[in-house]
Amino acid sequence: MEIGFIGLGRMGGNMAVRLAERGHTVYGADPSAQTRELSEGQGIKKTVEHGADLAACFEQTPRVFWLMVPAGAITDSAIDELLKTATPGDIIVDGGNANYKDTLRRAKMLGEKGIEYADCGTSGGVWGLKNGYCLMVGASEETYATLEPVLKDLATESGYERMGPVGAGHFTKMVHNGIEYGMLQAYAEGFELLHSAKEFDLDLAKVTGVWNHGSVVRSWLLELAERAFIESGQEFEGIGDQIADNGTGRWTVEESLDRAVPLPVITLALQMRFRSRQEPSYAGQFIAALRSQFGGHAITAAHKENVEGEAVPSAGHKDL
Repeated sequence: MEIGFIGLGRMGGNMAVRLAERGHTVYGADPSAQTRELSEGQGIKKTVEHGADLAACFEQTPRVFWLMVPAGAITDSAIDELLKTATPGDIIVDGGNANYKDTLRRAKMLGEKGIEYADCGTSGGVWGLKNGYCLMVGASEETYATLEPVLKDLATESGYERMGPVGAGHFTKMVHNGIEYGMLQAYAEGFELLHSAKEFDLDLAKVTGVWNHGSVVRSWLLELAERAFIESGQEFEGIGDQIADNGTGRWTVEESLDRAVPLPVITLALQMRFRSRQEPSYAGQFIAALRSQFGGHAITAAHKENVEGEAVPSAGHKDL
C-alpha cells in the first residue's frame, strides 16, 4: 500500500520505517534535510520538504496521507499544505495527539471538499518501531477498511481497533494519557517514599524487579522504572525533575469539568506537573526518567536555584 507521512520525527519516522520494512511503499515530508536523508536510508522510497509536494510521489489514487506533527496550529498548517494538491477521495489521518474537538472541526471542513479524515490515537512511544503500536482509530467504517492493512502492520497483535466515528480515536487517546498521568504520579510518590527510608538502604531496582513478578502493581511502566534505575542509578543524578505536559492531560481535566465527571487523581497528577516546574522533587525526577524511557522525551538539566533560593526552570525547558 502507498502512504505518505508528514512529520518524520521521533514517532512519525519510526512508524514510516516500520511500514517500509513490512513491504509498504512509504513517502515522507519533513522540513529537515538531515531527517529526510536519514529516512531514505531506512527504506522510505522518497522524501520531500513540503507536504504540498507529497501528492506527486504517489503512483495511484486515492492517496493516504498520515500526519505525525504537534497538535494545534502546526496540524492546521500541515493540512493546508496538503490541500494544495490533495483531491477528492484522498484520506488524511491525524496520528498525533489532538483535541478531539479540533478533529471534528477539521473533518467537517475536509468532508466539504470530498476528502476523508480519520484520527488515530497512537501509543507505544519509541518502542513502537520494534514492538508495534497501540492504535485507537476514529473513522467511518469504509475509511477504516481502507486503512486496515496499514493499521495491522503498525500495531502489535490485537493492538488496533475502530473506536467509533471521527473524533473517537483522539478522545480515547486523550483519556488514555490522562490515566497515564495518574499512574506515573502514583508510582512516583511511592518510590519517593521508598527512597526517603534511608535506614533500610533499599535497592529500588530490586524492588521494581520483585514487584514485576506476581505483584498486582506490575506493569510495563514498572519494567521501564527498573530499567531507569539500572541505567541512571536510583539517585537520578543529572536528571531534572521538570515534567512537561503535551496538552492531553489538560484536555482530559477540561472534559471532566464539562461533563461533570470527577477525576480527582488525574487532576492532581496534572497539577503536580505544574508543581515540578517550581520546586525540585525526587518524584519529578522519577517521572522524567520514565517519560524518557517510553517516549524518548527530553530530560532537562537538574533543577537550578536562583540567587534568592527559588527554583527556576533550566534554560532548555520547553512545554511539550
